[in-house]
Amino acid sequence: MIGCGKAALLFGGTVILDQTVKAYVAATMLPGESIPVIPSYLHLTYVLNAGAAFGIFERQQWLFLLTAALFFLVFLFLYPRLARGSALIHYGSVAFAAGALSNMADRIRLAHVIDFIDFRVWPVFNIADIAIVVGTICVLWALFVQKKEFLP
Repeated sequence: MIGCGKAALLFGGTVILDQTVKAYVAATMLPGESIPVIPSYLHLTYVLNAGAAFGIFERQQWLFLLTAALFFLVFLFLYPRLARGSALIHYGSVAFAAGALSNMADRIRLAHVIDFIDFRVWPVFNIADIAIVVGTICVLWALFVQKKEFLP
């Protein structure tokens, strides 16, 4: 299996970093509060997101929890095969799973997801969202550009 230790670090590091920053934002800011990091470009903005990406499907917690739980169970079941395959598919799947688990933890604990990265030209997002997007891009790149098999 390729890089299972690195995959564990990627997974754990993503979840811990995301949850730590979310806890810091929740402890030090009020919902809606925004602090410029790089004025006009990057702000730390505390948003409570009860929906999915861009706030769609607001207040459909059962749908998000069910989807994330099913994905995570499938990921755990397939992981031994993913770990033997393409590095991009392996690490991309791990990043996606870590992001999904971290956002799912918010939904279970808080009934919403804490978002905080605000570029002012895109909806506010978090580290878990970055992991989900980067993981998805890695898997799609491997499948459609490199023509790798999803499961060896």
